[in-house]
Order: sequence, then C-alpha cells, then structure tokens
Amino acid sequence: MNDLVFYTNPQSRGRIAHWMLEEIGLPYETVWLEFGPAMKSREYLKVNPMGKVPAFRHGGVVVTETPAICAYLADRFPEKNLIPPSGHPARAAYFRWLFFAAGPLELAVTAKSFDWQVPENRGGFAGFGSYKAALKTLEKALIPGPYICGEQFTAADVYVGSQLAWGMMSGIIEKRPLFEAYVGRLQARPAAGRANLINEEFLKNSKS
Repeated sequence: MNDLVFYTNPQSRGRIAHWMLEEIGLPYETVWLEFGPAMKSREYLKVNPMGKVPAFRHGGVVVTETPAICAYLADRFPEKNLIPPSGHPARAAYFRWLFFAAGPLELAVTAKSFDWQVPENRGGFAGFGSYKAALKTLEKALIPGPYICGEQFTAADVYVGSQLAWGMMSGIIEKRPLFEAYVGRLQARPAAGRANLINEEFLKNSKS
C-alpha cells in the first residue's frame, strides 16, 4: 500500500492539497469520496471526524485542514524547497502569510460571500478587520514579488494563490492587476496544471 494516501473530492478545497502533492512529486494514492454518506461513513470518520475533505495519511500520521496539509508536506520533505530554510527571514513571512490566508483572508471572503456585516466600529473584534483591509494587506504583501515570501516559491503560495484564484473566479475577490499577475505565475507551474488535469479528468469520467 502506498505510504501517502490522499482523500479528496474534485469539487472541494482538496484541489489545493492536490496541487501541493504534485509539487512534492512523490507517488501517492488518491481516494475519491463523494459528498454525503461516503464522507460520513464509519471508516472515513476514523480518518477525519469532521467528515470532510481533504485529509491526508502519511504512514500512521493523519493530517486534515488544507493549509495544515500544505505545511506538513513542505516541512516533511524540505529537500523539495517548498519552505524557506530555518533561520532565514523568509521563514517568518512563510508562516505569516500562510496563516493570514487560512485565517483573516478566508474569513473575510466567507463573510462577503454570505453578506455578513461587521457592525460599524466593531472591526477590531473580527479577526479579519474588514474585507477591504484584508485585501489591501495581501496586495501590499505581494508588491515585492514574485512570490509571497519573495524570490522563493513555497507552500504558502499554493494556499494563498489558490484562495485568490478561487475568489476571483467566483467574483467574491475583486480582480486587481497584482492579484491576476501573481495567480497567473502560479497557474503556469507544471504541478498546478497536472493537479487541475487530474481533477478535471476525474470529473469528466465520473459523469460519463
């Protein structure tokens, strides 16, 4: 049995983790799960008690939550150069923006998509402050470029870039030249293309 097992659905955040696995470039087994009973089965709930995807098993270790999967793989396989070296200033930026995208940015986008309104003058109580503040902060972080940590492409780019790509595609995140240029660079990566092709082929075959 393959040492790396990935549980996903092509219409989920699993696509982000799938891209990360392709960047790592090691063999892995993919377990495709349909939404509904399959994700709530007794067997799968032993993997992820939330009954959601993605989830990832590496030997006896299970990791859930997309940013955690990206961070785990980068840390576990440092020879793939998807995390800045320990002690390097870019290491701090890596953690900062990975967690920013998983926290304030995602919540800001979720709030906008559901039209959740933060009461006036109460932004300090919301982790993302405001939608405009979150986007402005990320845009400023991307100005130095070409990647979120500078010159090195990292797992943080996989997550940040995926959040931006989905947000702009859905219309929830406004398209800005800096965002589009950044996402364009990321989507041109071979691993991103492979992951997308795998998911689209599975979707096509499952409907035929």
